[in-house]
Amino acid sequence: MNKSKIFSYEYDEYEDGTKGAHTLIDDLFADPDFSGLTELSIGNWGDCWEESCQPIIDGIISHAKEFSHIRSLFIGDMDFEECEVSWIIQGNYGGLWAALPELTELTIKGSTDLELGAVSHEKLESLTIICGGLPNSVIESVKNARLPGLKKLILYIGSDSYGFEGDCETIRSLLDTMDFPKLEYLGIVDSEMQDEMTETVLGCRYMDQIHTLDLSCGTLSDKGGALLLEALPAHPNIQKLDAHYHYLSTGMMQRLAALPIETELSEQNKPDNYRGEVWMNAMLTE
Repeated sequence: MNKSKIFSYEYDEYEDGTKGAHTLIDDLFADPDFSGLTELSIGNWGDCWEESCQPIIDGIISHAKEFSHIRSLFIGDMDFEECEVSWIIQGNYGGLWAALPELTELTIKGSTDLELGAVSHEKLESLTIICGGLPNSVIESVKNARLPGLKKLILYIGSDSYGFEGDCETIRSLLDTMDFPKLEYLGIVDSEMQDEMTETVLGCRYMDQIHTLDLSCGTLSDKGGALLLEALPAHPNIQKLDAHYHYLSTGMMQRLAALPIETELSEQNKPDNYRGEVWMNAMLTE
């Protein structure tokens, strides 16, 4: 059985500067549970809107042997009350890929100062980037990544107000170029252009390969729903559609739920109408 634990600091631990990213690795080693963990989450390292998690990443790299038992790593595991996602200062993961050759799952939250570097890993099966806006540099790293074992990819697209610098063509180029022969789960989520992103994803070659299509957390409306109704019957390999948090009408939800696949359509939202303009927001931006 996998054993997991989250390591983080409370405000009263870091307010005077005594604790922070520079002390977390030592505190982690001092925890009696650490050696038995397979899943490790790093939460608030203290003033994470001002201090990068780079000392934590560097500490893992320099103590790679001590982390060799970790199979799942999440850096930035905190909610908005601790730090808004767009404020989390991330770091450079370029040295992590070689340091943890047995890692199978990596989740990163926050994209400010995030760099993935040259991504190459034999055993990584799951990569998730949770952010309010996905930078082009990160997209390029994923596009050129060598991850022969990758089965699950989730990318939060977010907003151009918080770091997304591209458009649908950026994501189309990503999907056309990236080479993940074992990919089973594709998530292009949390977009303010979710209908357009849906059209982009439906045209990619991975539609004939994956079993789970994740278009959740964005502004998916009946326009995107109609595209899904038309396209999904041609892809019998797809067993599940995750579109939770959406702007679909009740009628469109019923039509999608009638497809012969598993559907997740919870968290229906209603557009806001302000002075004649319709506004829809992705779930996670700031």
